[in-house]
Amino acid sequence: MIGRIFYNRERKEDRIVSPVMAMVPLPSPLLAWPKVYHGKTAIRVSCFSNSTPEPIEARKPKVFDNLFLSLFRNKMVQETGWDSEKPGYQGLIEVAHRLTVGQDNSKTRDAAVRILKSLFPPLLLELYRMLVAPIHSGKFAALMVARVTALSCQWLMGPCAVNSVDLPNGSSLMSGVFVEKCKYLEESKCVGVCINTCKLPTQTFFKDHMGVPLLMEPNFTDYSCQFKFGILPPQQEVDDALKEPCLEICPSSVRRKEMNHNMDAPKCPKA
Repeated sequence: MIGRIFYNRERKEDRIVSPVMAMVPLPSPLLAWPKVYHGKTAIRVSCFSNSTPEPIEARKPKVFDNLFLSLFRNKMVQETGWDSEKPGYQGLIEVAHRLTVGQDNSKTRDAAVRILKSLFPPLLLELYRMLVAPIHSGKFAALMVARVTALSCQWLMGPCAVNSVDLPNGSSLMSGVFVEKCKYLEESKCVGVCINTCKLPTQTFFKDHMGVPLLMEPNFTDYSCQFKFGILPPQQEVDDALKEPCLEICPSSVRRKEMNHNMDAPKCPKA
């Protein structure tokens, strides 16, 4: 059996622990009950069983941040055929904007999915979808990808923590990731970039290529974002995130407004 299932009656929460995790003595940040940050139930993910959970704001740059940024940017450059002269994260954001230029939204999303796929060995994705995703009705896979996302993607999104999400059956599962203030959204300043290069393609990637449903709920007021692994997203026609107006500070909106001699510019492209 790949994992054990723990059920807490009061919290109505399933918790799946792998054999390796089961060998770690309690308390462990991966097994201990979460704390609450800013009204969100969350835990700080750590690779070490004896570490103390940190506040969600306390994250410091990691050794591999620049490596991950360079890899991701190179994949985006290969897809767009263009690179920014700006270094680091600012250059990455310019390439992300370029991805939305000269093609409709569906092609932008398809390109973003290809970029995500190119970051993984094809066999790994296929094996995960076939062998891991079906375990315990998908809950084990949802728990795994939530932890990996929180550990490996903070260079892109900023500080984040694993938290509990409510499942359609009334139970809850520690398969969420709460991003307190998404760096990608804050730096891009664009609803269209968020929706078409991040939210929708990421949901598609996890569902179609890893077998894990994902709902992403960006907040365009405070720039936070809630990942909910194991939950199917709504149809695009009824997704509230796609009904948000263009941000006032969106660079694309500002440029279009300048070209139209300060007349009202159309909204940011989005689904």
